[in-house]
Amino acid sequence: MTYAIIDIGSNSVRLMLWAGGKTLYKKVKTTRLGDGLDGCGYLSSAAIGRTVQAVCAFAEEGRAAGAEVLAFATAAVRSAENGHVFCAQVKESCALSVDVISGEDEARLAVLGALGTEDGGIIDIGGGSTEICLERGGNEIFSRSLNVGAVRLHDSCGEDIAKLTQRIEREIAPLPNHTYGKIYAVGGTASTLAGLKHGLTKYNSEVLQNTSLTLPWVKEETKRLFSLSVAERRGLKGMDPARADILPGASLLLQKIMEKMDLYEVKFSDRDNLEGYAALRGLQ
Repeated sequence: MTYAIIDIGSNSVRLMLWAGGKTLYKKVKTTRLGDGLDGCGYLSSAAIGRTVQAVCAFAEEGRAAGAEVLAFATAAVRSAENGHVFCAQVKESCALSVDVISGEDEARLAVLGALGTEDGGIIDIGGGSTEICLERGGNEIFSRSLNVGAVRLHDSCGEDIAKLTQRIEREIAPLPNHTYGKIYAVGGTASTLAGLKHGLTKYNSEVLQNTSLTLPWVKEETKRLFSLSVAERRGLKGMDPARADILPGASLLLQKIMEKMDLYEVKFSDRDNLEGYAALRGLQ
């Protein structure tokens, strides 16, 4: 059986084609569903429209491949006052039901995708929220969904480092100050930072998988990103142009999380909540 799994995030919509317990390919469309959400609590009609269009295009692609199509949504839809409106429009436009998952479940999906049954944890910086989850011996020992992400930070603080730092430090206060085992960073912020480290001109999951992001490197890269204009960032090798405006704040968020949790290094994992959703559903 082939499955097309669609992840509807605050910044992007992603598609994974899955068969035989393996990822066949992934695709992404940046739609900024959560644009402006932090200020008003509602998804804009424009953001809903372009995101519904992206979801339906991916659903059509999956069905054309003979796949069963599944979709789940994260922070933007679950936190918006009109998230149900978005889900209804997807249902009407392409006959697809959207599974709106909690922050805790979102963290669990990322752990399943990146770690499987290994000890360690994940840091998943999304557009509207950030999930931190730690496991030992197959048991969850810490899980938290933070109400802060790349798009939300940009909307509320722009590139004001003092404001960003204040918001970030308030949000990460509940995090533990130590950890153990392998810690993976997943999601668009981590993949873009890994791409910048390698200077890739085209995304390559095999090259990026297990890329080491050390705290000294993240600090220096964060400084560099803030020193450049959005146009200059777009010209960097490895930069996703659609993330050029939101990456500095998101990189600072990763830095502050690593400092709070006393992490010298995290590794990027291309396996994330898409694979985790397949595992949770028992898809083969």
